Amino acid sequence: MAAGTVAAREGGEDAFRQLFRFYRRWEGSDLSDVIDFSKPAGRQVISSPLALSSVSDQDACRAGLKPVSLWKAYGLPNYPGFIFIPNPFLPGCQRHWVKQGLKQYTQKPNVCNLDMHMSSKETADLWGKSQLQLRNKSSSKREPKSLLEKLRWVTLGYHYNWNTKKYSAAHCTPFPSDLAFLSKQVAKACGFPGFQAEAGILNYYHFDSSLGIHVDESELDHSQPLLSFSFGQSSIFLLGGLKREEAPVAIFIHSGDMMVMSGFSRLLYHAVPRVLPNLEGKPLPSCLELPLPADLPVDSVIESCSQEDWQVCAKYLQGSRVNMTIRQVLAEGQNFPPEPRMENKLDVLSKSSCHEENSEIKRHKPDLDS
Repeated sequence: MAAGTVAAREGGEDAFRQLFRFYRRWEGSDLSDVIDFSKPAGRQVISSPLALSSVSDQDACRAGLKPVSLWKAYGLPNYPGFIFIPNPFLPGCQRHWVKQGLKQYTQKPNVCNLDMHMSSKETADLWGKSQLQLRNKSSSKREPKSLLEKLRWVTLGYHYNWNTKKYSAAHCTPFPSDLAFLSKQVAKACGFPGFQAEAGILNYYHFDSSLGIHVDESELDHSQPLLSFSFGQSSIFLLGGLKREEAPVAIFIHSGDMMVMSGFSRLLYHAVPRVLPNLEGKPLPSCLELPLPADLPVDSVIESCSQEDWQVCAKYLQGSRVNMTIRQVLAEGQNFPPEPRMENKLDVLSKSSCHEENSEIKRHKPDLDS
């Protein structure tokens, strides 16, 4: 049964949830209703204009991106402010961002889900404690998971508090400069030259993972966009409306793809019901097999990924996907409102984290009952 038939039959206030369940339980049935922006011909998509002169070719290259004039950018007729950019990365440059997401951004002082039930010493070097196990991992038998494979989320910059669903000045660490530079170039190309990367949430998905229906509204400034960068296996992304009950549209996200949610689309409900094996039929997407360009600028933020490091990354990505969402929390000159009390540091790691609780909202546990 096609997803459109499900939506038409079910309708009503649970339209989003019905489609979430449909794709969550997908077992090889027809996916023709899912928009694939890498093959936009014949679909109800529109071109989205970019600010071509806002990013120099040199700065784009420094971030590992093609010249903006070579990007393809699309939107959807009923979703103003939603911009989808199919893989604008230069060959080989995705490897840098994958390595950063697994090796560097997981380091302290950044916060992750494992901090809830492990000591700071145990979570101090997830990459170092996992690389040998991942490198030797066999797909032929069940083996204990490495710490990296148990990772579900990492927060950067202003650390999102899963308990209060707020950010605060008291819980902030330096935002990675390379990721801030990448985000700045993408935001400028999409018409947001004033964007400042202040907070990041990295989500780590596996084939049994999902991200429930939610809205990203905790930032105090909604005039700036939400940026999303994805690497690894493909997924299905559901983009809904301003109300939870509105039926969503389904979109494929492939490795290297970027999404920008701004304006009307900044506060739309969305979800990820399913992570899919590489649609090319190979362990990894072809775009991850390409070598790094030899002529990157000397001041590029892109670093070469050693074969040893990439072996670990590749093993991880064979069953996983890494997504980075970057946000500006405060408007220029804005401050956080006074807090009634000093938040306890452990609140950031509360076990009521919506990535862990048995609910449909923003969680990474298998959605078996919805």
